[in-house]
Amino acid sequence: MNFRPLHDRVVVKRIDAEEKTAGGIIIPDTAKEKPSQGEVVAVGPGGRDEAGKLIPIDLKVGDRVLFGKWSGTEVKIDGQELLIMKESDIMGVLTDVSSNKKAA
Repeated sequence: MNFRPLHDRVVVKRIDAEEKTAGGIIIPDTAKEKPSQGEVVAVGPGGRDEAGKLIPIDLKVGDRVLFGKWSGTEVKIDGQELLIMKESDIMGVLTDVSSNKKAA
């Protein structure tokens, strides 16, 4: 991908929603909601404070993130459907629960 976001913007690729419910019912494409989880594909350098000092972004490429349903701007780059959003639109980073138990 030949795209570098500016300032505090992040490029996210949506992670597809489940095809079935927990009970095994298959959800048709027309009834699916857009997923609110994604993987960070590219990260800008960060924003600037009032003094002009660079404030780096807390995200890195490969992070799985949770964002609002209507967050970001949908774009198509190199045939991929992506979202460009500000870092503040991202609610948090999803971490692997099993690896946290091993570290404790």
